[in-house]
Amino acid sequence: MNRREILLATTAAALIGGRALGAGGFEVTRSDAEWRAMLTKLQYKVMREDGTERAFTSPLDKNWKDGSYHCRGCDLKVYSSRHKFDSGTGWPSFYKALPNAIRTKPDRIRLRVHTEAHCRRCGSHFGHIFNDGPKPTGKRHCLNGASLVFKAA
Repeated sequence: MNRREILLATTAAALIGGRALGAGGFEVTRSDAEWRAMLTKLQYKVMREDGTERAFTSPLDKNWKDGSYHCRGCDLKVYSSRHKFDSGTGWPSFYKALPNAIRTKPDRIRLRVHTEAHCRRCGSHFGHIFNDGPKPTGKRHCLNGASLVFKAA
């Protein structure tokens, strides 16, 4: 194969793969009307419009039970209670996500670039990842409780 054939083959594979996964490359897709029907106004603002809930308003911030946190949009298990810590910020915080649970992308907020975390299966916005968390990762996944559902172990 020459360079041109390789380029054409990889481009075709990317296009076919994108269509197979639905809009935005996500496995779970819904129309805007379907999202609005299943979510509260706050949940929609956070999950579909990349909004943020007010600090200290989510009951999940102070939830210390054993279990897992799932995406409200598609029920994918995304975080474990074993990785949760009290960041003092008023939002549920974790030092890492479960394997293959989230995707990240740069998010430009007030002239600074942050890392946005969202569900790898449906694209719902969870929050942001900062470099001021505890060991072993040094990361703080600062999440909106509105995007999550807790399921006890």
